[in-house]
Amino acid sequence: MAVAAPISSEHIAIVKATAPVLKEHGVEITTLFYNNMIAAHPELKNIFSMSNQATGAQPRALAAAVFAYASYVDNLGMLKAAVERIAHKHESLNVQPEQYAIVGKHLLEAVATVLGDACTPEIGAAWTAAYAALADIFINREQQLYAAHEGWQGWRRFKIQKKVPETSEITSFYLVPEDGKPLPSFLPGQYISLQVFVPQMGHMQPRQYSLSEAPRSDYYRISVKKEKGKRVGVPGLISNMLHENYKEGDALELTAPAGEFFVDPKDDENKPIALISAGVGLTPMLSILNSAVNANSRRRISWIHGVHSSEERAFKDHIRETCSKDTNNNIKPIFFVTSPRESEVQGVEYHFAGRTDLSKVDPKAHLFLDDARAEYYTCGPYPFMKAIEKYLVDSGVAPERIHLEVFGTGDE
Repeated sequence: MAVAAPISSEHIAIVKATAPVLKEHGVEITTLFYNNMIAAHPELKNIFSMSNQATGAQPRALAAAVFAYASYVDNLGMLKAAVERIAHKHESLNVQPEQYAIVGKHLLEAVATVLGDACTPEIGAAWTAAYAALADIFINREQQLYAAHEGWQGWRRFKIQKKVPETSEITSFYLVPEDGKPLPSFLPGQYISLQVFVPQMGHMQPRQYSLSEAPRSDYYRISVKKEKGKRVGVPGLISNMLHENYKEGDALELTAPAGEFFVDPKDDENKPIALISAGVGLTPMLSILNSAVNANSRRRISWIHGVHSSEERAFKDHIRETCSKDTNNNIKPIFFVTSPRESEVQGVEYHFAGRTDLSKVDPKAHLFLDDARAEYYTCGPYPFMKAIEKYLVDSGVAPERIHLEVFGTGDE
């Protein structure tokens, strides 16, 4: 983690002492903060998801983050994973150093407004210093991330070369750069940010989508689920626009791949990995799996995937073909189907009926619980991921070997 500007011991003590107050009034503070900041700087609507603002998810997430920072301001190593995840998200949204001053101004003003007379000059000074230190951490880390992108910073125009339906709800978009220049590689499991103009809002809106193919220099592929919401302020607006309004040949804007959820191809091949997903959460896992296969990796890989019905299982033929070509028998697929059809044969179309339940999976052959080197990657609905994490931790897996791909705000 980047080194923060020093905070005095007096300021640290004040920030920690005010943490409970921030927890009590956190959402009120952050809601006021977002309202005031966006009113003063409407151009920032291009950065923030208005759906997350409308549902209150963004203010809740920021309130939780502020409380965590106050609690660990004297031990920031505890926040390393969260800082890294947020820095990558900021990088993917092209957040710039000068925007931290805007955020700081309106956040500190919101604290003072909500706390009123309780916000003494000493408290204000302590939080000003604490925010400056945190901003410095993010600015430094994000500049490191930007510098690694081979000259690509900011939004770049792409065209939809091809749209391929994978299921009734999931469509793959093959995206090629308009400038025709080769695409930089990325780490399998990472995502891109994509932004489109929303006429109903009058401004751009960004979303993050995992790259669902191994790194290539000619195109990126994302596989997008058409969510249920179509109205402004309701999750699903952008996915519906992509499915219904965007055709082959249309243009989109992307930022360079980002994200701390990945498998490094240079990592030790003797370290097994378990890829555990639900629904469209298989997309980053596809990138990881395809990358390993393309590299003729000897790594043992467990592919555990759950869906409500077989019709909803995207890329099933690709996974089946990939496993059939695995002459070393290193890839172990396990499929859960919540409601299989009577005509489906267990052991052929699926392995287990019902929701994903790791207790039904062979603890050694598929979960590698006897190997302390094993790493676990999970992606899907947040409650699903937390249940997977709990099972693994309860089974003796160290938390640092469990990786969750948390999209949205992660405020659950």
